[in-house]
This record gives sequence, structure tokens and C-alpha cells, in this order.
Amino acid sequence: VADIDSRRHELHIAIENFENDANIGTVVRTANAFAVDTVHIVGRKRWNRRGAMVTDRYQHLEHHKTVAEVLDYAAERDLAVVAVDNTPGSVPLETAELPRRCLLLFGQEGPGVTEEAQRGAQMTVSIAQFGSTRSINAGVAAGIAMHAWIRQHADLSQAW
Repeated sequence: VADIDSRRHELHIAIENFENDANIGTVVRTANAFAVDTVHIVGRKRWNRRGAMVTDRYQHLEHHKTVAEVLDYAAERDLAVVAVDNTPGSVPLETAELPRRCLLLFGQEGPGVTEEAQRGAQMTVSIAQFGSTRSINAGVAAGIAMHAWIRQHADLSQAW
């Protein structure tokens, strides 16, 4: 963990876990690949670690019982909260300027980001989609959004 800690970015990821969401493992694994500072799981403490492929041992994880707790965490650390959801009024991720010190907040499969989380976010971004489905998988959306942040803020010469 110490080795990756020297390379972590000022990016935090939060995912709501009020139902059983199998996407959390994928989010943790992707966060590790992008050297995200911390993944925050909001709601249920239990989650399916299979998708993480053991990266949860090398990724900082925090649990918050409520959305209010994770919003307080972000405020105390001067992290701008950016919700990711395809809701009316959202800013296209493809043209958004994401804050460097940022917490990207994801809802869960189906209901998306809760109203409380949307109200607490400084911005909501959406991912352009063109097919017949209403939304893409939450784990995939997290990967796309993390990569958008990386493209804007990371030193790509340090990638391997």
C-alpha cells in the first residue's frame, strides 16, 4: 500500500450501497488501477468483494452509514462533490471541467444517485449515451468518469 500511496491522486470515489450492489467490487478494482485516493461505500457495510480481484487490500476504503456522513467527510477535506447520474440539468461529462480535489459520487444500479446526494453535490454530470437502454452499468459509469478525471488532471507520463 505504501508504494501506491506515493502515487495516489486527489480523487475520491463514493458509491451508494443501500441494496445489494455487485458493482462495488468493479469500482474498487478500477479505482485501484487509477490510483484513486479512497473509495467510500455509503450505506450497507457488506459488499461482494469478488469483482475487486483482491485490489481491496491495496485500496483505501471508508464506510459511511449515510449520505450525510460522506458529504461531511468531503466538506471537511475541501473535496468538491460531483454526482454522476443521467438526470435533467446534468452537465455532460464530456465537456465538464472536473475539480482537481474531487469526490465522484455514484448511485446504485437502477435508482441512481439518491436525492440527498444530488442536493449535496456541487455539480451533477452525465455520460453521453446513444443506445436504447436508459443507463449504463454503475461500474462501467464509474470507470468512464474516473478516466475523464485522469485525462484532465493526471500526469500521464507517469502511467504504465
